Amino acid sequence: MKKIITLAILLLLVLGCSKPADEPVDEPPPPPLPPPPEPEIMDLSLTSPAFEDGQPIPQKYTCWGDNANPPLKIDNIPTGTQSLALIMDDPDAPSGTWVHWLVWNMDPGTTDIKEDHYFINEGKNSWYESKYGGPCPPSGTHRYFFKLYALDEQLNLPSGTQKKHLEGAMKGHILGQGELIGTVSK
Repeated sequence: MKKIITLAILLLLVLGCSKPADEPVDEPPPPPLPPPPEPEIMDLSLTSPAFEDGQPIPQKYTCWGDNANPPLKIDNIPTGTQSLALIMDDPDAPSGTWVHWLVWNMDPGTTDIKEDHYFINEGKNSWYESKYGGPCPPSGTHRYFFKLYALDEQLNLPSGTQKKHLEGAMKGHILGQGELIGTVSK
């Protein structure tokens, strides 16, 4: 009798602890979805009526002239652009890349930047000034890159922002990019 009761208890325990046949078996979760692909970055057109791409920048726009920014023309701005940003720098400077001009939150409808133009949102150049600083190479021929970015948002940056912070804020928000290179020799 003791054996029957013990067997009955064991049978109840086994049946009570097992899952019914129609209950799903625990499966591992599916792998996470891959991140969405980065949007394709479109080519913007950035030109200047003052100089051709790869050609000398007139002295008027250097530290030996009026130190005024050259006029620029913008075209092919992608749909969805909420703001434009511009970085001008000199990668040939002896102490490393020299920043000449930082601008952000330009109106996406901008097609012309006038000569000697002032913007509300300008960052610190390598002279620690929040304005355009014209080319002024100490020797030899230097290249000056005007890099234009179409962004999918306005950037919330304080006045006087530095290049690395501007580039960090733009990351993941670039819809289009264009470049114009000028040279200056001493």
